[in-house]
Amino acid sequence: MRIDVHAHVIVPEVLRDAAPDEWWRPSVRWEHGVQVVELGGREIRSAVRDFVDIDAILSAQDEAGIDHVVLCPWVNLLGYGAEPAEGLERCRVQNEGLSALRAAHPERVSVLGTVPLQDPETAAGELEALMDSGFAGVEIAASVNGVPLGDERFEPFWAAAEATGALVFIHPTTRCSWGGAFEDLYLWNLVGNPMETTVAAAHLVLAGVLERHPRLQVVLAHGGGALPALRGRIRHGWANLPVARARLREDPEASLRRLHYDTVVFDPDVLRELVAFAGADHVLLGSDHPFDMADARPAETVAAAGLRPDEEAAVLGGNAARLLGLEVPR
Repeated sequence: MRIDVHAHVIVPEVLRDAAPDEWWRPSVRWEHGVQVVELGGREIRSAVRDFVDIDAILSAQDEAGIDHVVLCPWVNLLGYGAEPAEGLERCRVQNEGLSALRAAHPERVSVLGTVPLQDPETAAGELEALMDSGFAGVEIAASVNGVPLGDERFEPFWAAAEATGALVFIHPTTRCSWGGAFEDLYLWNLVGNPMETTVAAAHLVLAGVLERHPRLQVVLAHGGGALPALRGRIRHGWANLPVARARLREDPEASLRRLHYDTVVFDPDVLRELVAFAGADHVLLGSDHPFDMADARPAETVAAAGLRPDEEAAVLGGNAARLLGLEVPR
């Protein structure tokens, strides 16, 4: 079984057509074969495959040889900028749509919901409700209104995530690295997005979140960015600088190895090194559908990495099936 754990969807329930007066909702249209997503007055054309139609999404997964897909919201719709009560309502609109997709395609689709993380207590309660209703977990952004994920205020959320066994998928906000050179040559995406994930994960590690909650199931987008390459630097800082080890007692390597990483790295050599560091049991297949920076055939990237057969099977779907509680046919 091949399971794609990194794919995005805009559920029809959240589109502007459903409530034209609500400015936060996106609209999606096709112009001369190009998909245009309009949000907040901006037109976005980087979603080059279907973002809304579940039949088209599953067809693309079929073409890529994917048996099961984990769908999560577009990160721009997580709604952390709203007041908590409004944020909760926005989350519930999307979660209802995601739940409907799962109910309609239970053999093909799992879903990650969204919670109003700007209010961690409410987010914790909403996560518990989602897990009770069949969600696999949640997608969260790499920071919440500029606050890093290891900040103490998010402790209720992390406690709930550990207690419920939720899969927590961390995705860059796509906004933190804009400015300077990042405005040029598409660097805000090529470099900025994975670096945002790097910072988020390093903060989680050094803030001791994974040490306090060792059963957390956290997946990092884009292969964890530069985190694996920076592990020596992080470890050296923790060992030699009091400020870096103020909140973490164990060697940071232990926390780094608790994290899971997707395969969206576009390079078989990089993927092979990621598996060697994280372990074949902590790397999961991902595509980043429907964007221009997606790996349209991620299973082929895994095959090109030259892993052992048992490692390849784990990365392609065995690990995801374990985390999602799916039965893998023989």
